Amino acid sequence: MAKRSLSFVCQSCGATTLKWAGRCESCGEWNTIQEEQQAGGIGAGPKTASRSKGRVVPLVGLSGETKEAPRIITGVAELDRVTGGGFVKGSALLVGGDPGIGKSTSHSGQCASGVSGTQHRLHLWRGSGGSGAATC
Repeated sequence: MAKRSLSFVCQSCGATTLKWAGRCESCGEWNTIQEEQQAGGIGAGPKTASRSKGRVVPLVGLSGETKEAPRIITGVAELDRVTGGGFVKGSALLVGGDPGIGKSTSHSGQCASGVSGTQHRLHLWRGSGGSGAATC
């Protein structure tokens, strides 16, 4: 069970302190600090983190055209269709679905037919029948 701890949070700027004060040291506002109970420990979430740490990073908008990533065409029409025109070099593809729809069969067929060409692939799987790895 997560340990409960008290912290004092400024309602104006969000600064967190360990003890109550009449005036917030971060923003200078008076009577804005309130006691809050927070769960501590691993996975407690961002509320337990001190908001006074870190820095503001300005975001820059994207403009202009973006280039499409070069695709590796597999030669299997349906596979090329669902991957958006082929695989992107250096990417990972997660194939999921109900048991028995042919995920492993499809991959085995691609490896056996030499679809990968000069490209190397790593096939990792985990399912009710076990798990394993294969390269093709």
